[in-house]
Amino acid sequence: MGSAIGQALGSKGCSVIFTYRNSRKSADDAVSDLKKLGYQASSMPCDVSSGPAVLALFEQITKSPGRLDVLVNLASVYKSTDLSRDNEFKDWDSNLGANAKSAYMLSAAAAPLMRKTGGGRIIHFSDWTSASGRPRYPDYVPYFISKVAVKGVVEAMALSFAPEVLVNAIAPGPILAPAGMTAEEDKKVRDATPLKRWGGPEEIARTVVFLAETDFVTGETIRVDGGRHLY
Repeated sequence: MGSAIGQALGSKGCSVIFTYRNSRKSADDAVSDLKKLGYQASSMPCDVSSGPAVLALFEQITKSPGRLDVLVNLASVYKSTDLSRDNEFKDWDSNLGANAKSAYMLSAAAAPLMRKTGGGRIIHFSDWTSASGRPRYPDYVPYFISKVAVKGVVEAMALSFAPEVLVNAIAPGPILAPAGMTAEEDKKVRDATPLKRWGGPEEIARTVVFLAETDFVTGETIRVDGGRHLY
């Protein structure tokens, strides 16, 4: 998904910087794919759940390239949680850190840099269940809560940073089938989705481009789920 978004923004003339925590190879592969298309791309390490790491990232961006027009925060933890055994609350900390705290810190760090050059766009990722207020998956309680928090971050930051910086979120539904999904599970998802298919990363990339180009949408969480929330 990150590569598809990078290619979509590259095609619009953006110089793309990918960040990574542990997945350096994936980031390097995405950079290579963009360069093959003739787009400018690079990568930097960053644990977006760490305040010092986020500040170091933006210190580097301030030095080179020196400006930031669009920030897309794809970082996420998605892990099932047995609430009866989560005695140390590690899943709570990891979900809130990677999913919600990152949205807050990245927004707070990006907005001042964007304002220096006239404004910008910040795009985070929630989830169709959280955006719809439907905690359908009981094994993912910390995840669901953290993605509700992303929606709150978007609304509060959009108000704080207006009018120069627009802040929005995308709430994906059935975009990519998880590895190892059975045919029966796949059918169940398609049957519960009015458009009867998986969206594919291109649908997310198109929505990112829309939010990067719009001048009048802010504080919004857009569901890209093929109508899944209607069931």
